[in-house]
Amino acid sequence: MPPPPRRPFHNPRQPGPQVAGKPPAAKGEQGWDPVAAWYDKLVGEAGSDYHRQVILPATLRLLDPRPGESVIDVCCGQGVLFKPLLDSGVAQVTGIDASPRLIAAAKARHGTERRVSLITADACAPGAWADGSHDAATCVMAVHDVAEPVALFSNMAAALKPGGRAVLVMMHPCFRIPRQSHWGWDADQKVQYRRLDAYASPRDIAITTHPGKSSGEQTTFHHRPLAELLTAIGQGGLAVTACEELYSHRRSQTGGPFSKAEHRAAQEFPLFLALVARKISTMPSDKFTE
Repeated sequence: MPPPPRRPFHNPRQPGPQVAGKPPAAKGEQGWDPVAAWYDKLVGEAGSDYHRQVILPATLRLLDPRPGESVIDVCCGQGVLFKPLLDSGVAQVTGIDASPRLIAAAKARHGTERRVSLITADACAPGAWADGSHDAATCVMAVHDVAEPVALFSNMAAALKPGGRAVLVMMHPCFRIPRQSHWGWDADQKVQYRRLDAYASPRDIAITTHPGKSSGEQTTFHHRPLAELLTAIGQGGLAVTACEELYSHRRSQTGGPFSKAEHRAAQEFPLFLALVARKISTMPSDKFTE
């Protein structure tokens, strides 16, 4: 095998940028509770590097929050999106997450803000929070952490006013599949390429949160091909109106053929997928059924 680039974008043994991956709930625990401390440290108050440079700017640009609006952040974690939303002038931000520990972390940071409401709730289960009172909804880096996407999208739609909008940002399902997508180096062509070992088959992939350690903490990444995701969004009562693929902002500083190849690969292979959707006021007669 030819040697890899000297400074690859990420360790190929990892699922990609360290920004996502929630675990299934263990007995007596809810949502992301088993790894809440790890995730809170990883993302922090302002987000990881990818949050700050790519994910959050794209989310805000696509959502276009307006003064006086009510926004619900579904699977909000520790509330990394709250401050940017509040800074935009919205009247109310409601955060929903199944993990009491992450909700507690969000309260520690934003609990004194009168415009913030925090609810511990399973985003895939019926709940009073999905009351049709919100102008906009977000779900940032959590779609691939949910085992029942139709239920998630149905609740997001139910939380919105008629015609309300939603922004979904997720790991790109075509290019970022843990243990199924890798970087490679073609020495003859001097290009860094993306290799996919599998894509079409839905799969639940266990991810170790602390590689090399014996803590046993894991998250579960639910890979679904793009067609299945788009169908689930429609089944949930949302209509996609815009799509944007988000690319890495990172660039190698070493120079030479490896650096040039990395720059080109960063511009050609997106890391994340962002979708804008609208609540469907009346479901069509040919609504998808399982």
